[in-house]
Amino acid sequence: MENGLKRHDLTEDEWVRLAPLLPAQSRRGQRWADHRMIINGVFFRNRADCSWRALPEIYGRWKTVYNRHRRWSADGTWEAILEALRADDDTTGEPGLLDHATATTAGPLCGSSGSRPTPRQDIRPGKMFELSNW
Repeated sequence: MENGLKRHDLTEDEWVRLAPLLPAQSRRGQRWADHRMIINGVFFRNRADCSWRALPEIYGRWKTVYNRHRRWSADGTWEAILEALRADDDTTGEPGLLDHATATTAGPLCGSSGSRPTPRQDIRPGKMFELSNW
């Protein structure tokens, strides 16, 4: 089963292109888990459409993968990686890691238009639980 999970993981060539784009280990705090293992876990979760808690142990603790993905989403690391890969693919003219990354992390979810839903106009968040409604 372990080989089946690793089938879609980053290849050595993809990792060589991606590694310089990732944040460096900070001097404070505990040592980070391996970036490659974390990225493979994020790819697996998006591909399998499973919950974070259902992530196989081969990718480390689910909470570590979740926290790193969330941190990199908030600080713009994923966008910076994607832009660097796009620029690299444009200069070399050959598709590569960008195809793999775009299919798993960059695009909107299936059936999604990519835009945020607008809240219903008949529900006002501040007025939802007024005493007069009870």
